[in-house]
Amino acid sequence: MRHSLPLAPQFYVTAPQPCPYLPGRTERKLFTALQGDEAQKLNDSLSKQGFRRSQNVLYRPSCSDCAACLSARIVATKFQPTRGQRRIQKRNAHLQRSPASPWATEEQYDLFRRYLNARHADGGMADMDIFEFGAMIEETPIRSRVLEYIDTETDRLVAVCLTDILDDGVSMVYSFYDPDLHQASLGTWMILDHIALAQETGLDHVYLGYWVPGSEKMGYKARFGALEVYHRGNWQALTEAQDFDAATHPLSTEPIAEQVANISLPNRRG
Repeated sequence: MRHSLPLAPQFYVTAPQPCPYLPGRTERKLFTALQGDEAQKLNDSLSKQGFRRSQNVLYRPSCSDCAACLSARIVATKFQPTRGQRRIQKRNAHLQRSPASPWATEEQYDLFRRYLNARHADGGMADMDIFEFGAMIEETPIRSRVLEYIDTETDRLVAVCLTDILDDGVSMVYSFYDPDLHQASLGTWMILDHIALAQETGLDHVYLGYWVPGSEKMGYKARFGALEVYHRGNWQALTEAQDFDAATHPLSTEPIAEQVANISLPNRRG
């Protein structure tokens, strides 16, 4: 007997957990499997609707307490760096981008462990071993690349980003860097380099993940010009962060059934 995948994606909801961004809140995610011949189309479509990829799953925050996690992207065609961002670009001019297929290496994992131990020792990924790290990098059913950044003066690996290629941009799935080089602002620099990559390849957007008003962890994203956030079913320019403070209110959420009904799915082959 031949078993086939469902004709349409099935959506599920995770159990509530403590929110990592806003104290005293709980988080919940709406998710679906990313699989089959239509995986790339589904990822392209749902990324435009606030979803993110983690291995072979697409997810979007769907919390009962608030709707503060807003998907953020930079419009690469409109972006102009600030004076400080131009200094960061100049400071890291000796770094070379080296794209490769999504394949994990021990050198990457060593850098990843140093990054976590220094910056996220109590985070949800702190206990990730090399096999779980390999799965994070390699388990992708879509067009993904690992961008390694090499210091041309020392030939050392100093930063890595797992990046998805979408039909309208690039999505920074997960990035990490040498924590000893804090003055180099490598996190900001990798975003700037992805903007350059999008511009070089004629793609419009750089997807950054989520921005959360009121969260210091996510505040750095609001420092980029030409930033948009996905709010109430539309991409909106982020001009003033306080314009989205209402998203943290419990009455800002929509019922799960309504959220699923409003998801636009790509046309499937008949």
